[in-house]
Amino acid sequence: MDYDALAGIAKAIAIGFGAIGPGIGVGLIGAKSVEAIGRNPEASGKVMSTMILAIAFAEAIAIYALVIAFGI
Repeated sequence: MDYDALAGIAKAIAIGFGAIGPGIGVGLIGAKSVEAIGRNPEASGKVMSTMILAIAFAEAIAIYALVIAFGI
C-alpha cells in the first residue's frame, strides 16, 4: 500500500473514533435534559441553556478529530 491509501484509512479511523464519543455524549445530554425538564418544567430555561452549552463542548471534540483527520 502506498502512503495516500494509508493516509485515507487513517483519516477514516480518526474521524470515526472521534465522532463516536461526542455522538454518545450528545445523546446522553439530550436524554438527561428531557428527563430533567419532564421532572421540573419550570426549570426548562436553565436546563436548556446548560444543555446547549454542554452539546457545544461535546461537538468541539468531534471538530478537533476532523481537524486532525484533515491534517494527516
